[in-house]
Amino acid sequence: MKKKSEIRFVDKKVQKAFEELEGGKTDEKQLYKWLVRAFSDLEENCFCGIQIPSRLIPKKYKAKYQINNLWKYDLPKAWRLLYSIEGGDIIVISIILDWMNHKDYERLFGY
Repeated sequence: MKKKSEIRFVDKKVQKAFEELEGGKTDEKQLYKWLVRAFSDLEENCFCGIQIPSRLIPKKYKAKYQINNLWKYDLPKAWRLLYSIEGGDIIVISIILDWMNHKDYERLFGY
């Protein structure tokens, strides 16, 4: 099912980190471009990522953000974007929680 959504950051800290990537080093600028592309994809279809089973959602995300769903969007070079979906029939919001490289992703999920 395809569902359009609005992109929002979970807090100002995450938004600031994203904005700082644009003016950063070459690899940070590349990550910024990948995230912009991912956000565009999520605006067109918030379900384009892969849903993480509820039992695998890290406890720190449940406690810190009070989320009950978590989605993963695969970025190039094994980077991951983590987001949650909120909303109803009128508006759906994709809430950007975090992005990380594959090594940090595996550590977070205990793989």
